[in-house]
Amino acid sequence: MKTLIIIDVQNDFMPGGPLAVKNSDAIVPVINSIQEKFDLVVAAQDWHPPTHASFASNHVGKKEYDTVKIKGLKQVLWPNHCVQGTRGAEFHGELQTDRIAATFRKGMSIEIDSYSGFYDNGHLKSTGLAGYLRELKANDLYFCGLAADICVYFTVLDALKEGFNATLIEDATRPLSESDFVKAKNDLISKGAKIINSNAL
Repeated sequence: MKTLIIIDVQNDFMPGGPLAVKNSDAIVPVINSIQEKFDLVVAAQDWHPPTHASFASNHVGKKEYDTVKIKGLKQVLWPNHCVQGTRGAEFHGELQTDRIAATFRKGMSIEIDSYSGFYDNGHLKSTGLAGYLRELKANDLYFCGLAADICVYFTVLDALKEGFNATLIEDATRPLSESDFVKAKNDLISKGAKIINSNAL
């Protein structure tokens, strides 16, 4: 089953948001235009408690984008973003959501971040996405959303580890760091992922 996974197309990652990704709003019409090409559409959504460990505001003496260790894992301290129940955590208002069959929320644990739509960063807890896809026999996965070099990258990585076929739709994603995205793409290709543009669908 040909499946589109939309990752974190949320207001706080849009231009003007606290964790804005450059030109991120440009992917919304692309994602809207391709949804009809898929048998199944699902979404992942950052959904953090206000006391989340990844927020710089919850670490005395630390500032945004500092790096710390939390439970043995390297953690970038982010601006407060996608706090549960806030407008910033909502999907972009122009994103078409009628075809989204299910939304998998991540980053809900106070103590650990969750970049991937499949697992938290320590691979301690599953979101249930892999099981959901297997139940529906959805093996052919395509990925889009934000940010390309972080949450999209780690979601595709986990999809490959779980044995799914994984394709990144490059013009339907944007990175926080262009240089990190180049490294991420090379890594994904080396592990068996495909990278295409939406016109190849």
